[in-house]
Amino acid sequence: MKKPVIMDCDPGHDDAIALLMAFASDALCVKAVTVVAGNQTLDKTLKNALTVLSFAGIEVPVAAGADKPLMKELVTAPEIHGESGLAGPDLPPPTLQPAGCSAVELMADVIGQSGESITLIPTGPLTNVALLLLAHPKLKDKIERISLMGGACFGGNRTPAAEFNIWTDPEAASIVFSSGIPITMCGLDVTHKALIYREEVEEIRKLGRMGAMVAQLLDFYGKYHGSHGFQKGSPLHDPCAAAWVIDPALISTKRLHVDIETRGQFTAGATVVDYNGVLGRAPNADVAFDIDRERFIGMLMRSIRYYN
Repeated sequence: MKKPVIMDCDPGHDDAIALLMAFASDALCVKAVTVVAGNQTLDKTLKNALTVLSFAGIEVPVAAGADKPLMKELVTAPEIHGESGLAGPDLPPPTLQPAGCSAVELMADVIGQSGESITLIPTGPLTNVALLLLAHPKLKDKIERISLMGGACFGGNRTPAAEFNIWTDPEAASIVFSSGIPITMCGLDVTHKALIYREEVEEIRKLGRMGAMVAQLLDFYGKYHGSHGFQKGSPLHDPCAAAWVIDPALISTKRLHVDIETRGQFTAGATVVDYNGVLGRAPNADVAFDIDRERFIGMLMRSIRYYN
């Protein structure tokens, strides 16, 4: 039986690939896609989500959510994703139209009407998810798990201490991590091991129309990472959060307690992971540390072939 999920994203090259992976999986039933500002402004991330889904021939409710973090100004990442947020391929305009409601309304509707618990897969800042929990606290018990891309146990990529998604909206992340909902945290500790090598990008390029598009995404995405210490390949951050839900055995996790730093001068946005158990507090997250890279890339290849 397929697991019902909602994808919450800020496309973003790796978000786009996570979307394609989720919709191609015979383990998941994607009930909705919600969009948040993060990698780029909300108008751009919404357009990118609609464009990728349209290109793939996917019809699903899509709704725009928060256009800025809860308590700070939005800072985007054009140096990684380009001014459009999805630089590289020249894609046709989207045919899919957004739903006539907000992301929080769409999520609440899907969760409230579902006969079974819903898994959330956020691959951007956690603003939409936090707003959902604040506006609809009674729906919390109908959320089976949150499998998110964000955070790091050891070091950040936006600051020395913080990963981009959590750093963008640490207050939202704090709400989510203190919610009591089961969490899988696919942070930099695992995503920096989820590398796609250049020769594998060339294999993908041969996989029809969708393979050519994904390869063009990875060409642009790889330029930044190649100039920032990733000589062998590019980390596929966001697909890890979807891959864990599809096949949890793919990724190794450890039950740990995680707090979010919201005020530190040098550490705001850090996921403070009690790796050594010094606080003696109950774990609130399954923190990912390792991945079967070859099986992960195999899953990605199968996902792309699905669209041919």
